[in-house]
Amino acid sequence: MTGKTRYTKEFQTRALRLLEESRANHSSETKAVASVAQGLSIAPETLRRWRNKADRAVMAQSARGAEETAAELKRLRAEAAELRKVNEILTTASAFSRSGSTRHGVEGRVR
Repeated sequence: MTGKTRYTKEFQTRALRLLEESRANHSSETKAVASVAQGLSIAPETLRRWRNKADRAVMAQSARGAEETAAELKRLRAEAAELRKVNEILTTASAFSRSGSTRHGVEGRVR
């Protein structure tokens, strides 16, 4: 047996929430960790590891979100550039077809 005690995810989540709430009441992060850990009868290092793991998860999710946002922005910029090109072509074609063309005008109709 390794001597490790397994804690439920709910317990870990509760401990991290208590740590978050108690930070304002302590002069340092170390004192907040020690106080919450003592109140929950767990080792301060255990709570510190849970906090570090949660912080890494949040940072990874933020990085993933930033990458997705950057990829979406790149896609939208490329799409906007393509739409500008198409709009320019259509504007040019429209101007060309109107200049001097009576094919579709009233005068050009056969009676």
